[in-house]
Amino acid sequence: MTYASLTRTPVITLVLLAVCTIRPANAGEPSPKNDTAVSAIRRLVTTYAQSVDAADVQLAATVWANTSDVSFIHPLGHEHGWEAVKTNLYTKLMGETFSDRKLNVKDLVVHAYADTAWVEFYWDFVARFRGNGQPLSTHGRETQVYRKMDGRWRLVHVHYSGMPMTGERF
Repeated sequence: MTYASLTRTPVITLVLLAVCTIRPANAGEPSPKNDTAVSAIRRLVTTYAQSVDAADVQLAATVWANTSDVSFIHPLGHEHGWEAVKTNLYTKLMGETFSDRKLNVKDLVVHAYADTAWVEFYWDFVARFRGNGQPLSTHGRETQVYRKMDGRWRLVHVHYSGMPMTGERF
């Protein structure tokens, strides 16, 4: 090796180390600049729960995107479009099936980026059947996808399921 190649080696090594440790702005955890988005989405999840509690389509419309491509996957079906979510979930299931409802959201985690976000949470739902007054208590987990549209966050997809099965059931 020559003296010139030896003196270049540390510089090349430093450059390679620097390049290898640079992360894209959107890699890993959401950046702190998204704190505003996280707060806004947390408020929307609270409003979402309130809309379920009240079976309130107008309140739900402040959370959901009013588009034909929104969707809601649940144990009773798969709703496509805001009209189906509004009719089948809010009016029929929540409003006509139950006289009282309470959705309790817990362990909420928000992942927010520039114009897309998703949330994960667990929930407890207690209700009373309208027809016979029988109580219902269920527990589950949910993922929601939000999209920033015209400067406002809107819910575009929900997927919910029951709690995971333990090994004892297998």
